[in-house]
Amino acid sequence: MAKREKTEYTIQAVINALDLLDQFKGDIHELGVTELSKRLGLHKNNIFRLLATLESKGYIEQNKLNENYRLGVKCLELGQNYLKQTGLLRQARPVMEELVSKCDENAYLSVLRGQKVVYIDVVEANQPVRVVSRIGSQLPPYCCASGKAQVAALMELGEDIEKYISLPLKPITANTRTTIEEFKKDLEFVEKNGYAIDDEEVDVGVRCVGAAIRDYTKRVIGAISISGPVNRMDFERIENELGPLVLEAARKISEKLGYFIDV
Repeated sequence: MAKREKTEYTIQAVINALDLLDQFKGDIHELGVTELSKRLGLHKNNIFRLLATLESKGYIEQNKLNENYRLGVKCLELGQNYLKQTGLLRQARPVMEELVSKCDENAYLSVLRGQKVVYIDVVEANQPVRVVSRIGSQLPPYCCASGKAQVAALMELGEDIEKYISLPLKPITANTRTTIEEFKKDLEFVEKNGYAIDDEEVDVGVRCVGAAIRDYTKRVIGAISISGPVNRMDFERIENELGPLVLEAARKISEKLGYFIDV
């Protein structure tokens, strides 16, 4: 008896549900029933049923103000479970805690997904004035230290910069890079120093320092960063203390994941 192909066992309703979830990527945060119907080529009644099913399980939620739909918290949980199973969260957590104990600033773990940096874990400092946690938030890589660090490391591996940013670069603050030339200068800084800096490019009054994390295949799989108010994170402290600490933390996590620098 001939062995059947796996595609013969696929369930179309499940494929439609996954295709629906896949529409929420890049800059697409919310979509309505009509738009989803057009994108998927399905009748609105089918879209309603898919949305109702996914909403009941927490993978989709509705914005009650405009009745559009967006990804639910279950998607974040699923992504975190995947990362836990690959070892990144598990290996990074103690290093992040050690980093915070040394500098008393918030430490973040993030991953680059397409043209967005997604923050997946944080260890908060004990400072009375702290940066608001970014867990679950998504930022363009050209304006945050974690994104710059990962893009620079990927370019070292031969990746094209255009894969991770889209033009024009949209400003978030007055300090946000808005030209490819400015962004490339930041990448040159990373290449020279090993870490990246976000100088009030996402939040006014906040600076960040980040470095890329690699695994045993030398792939860039994430970044570790620290954030704090500019009055505590002046450039002298970044150069003499915080930059080296972040580099050390990135190296420790990478080594835990099997990456070692060739001598």
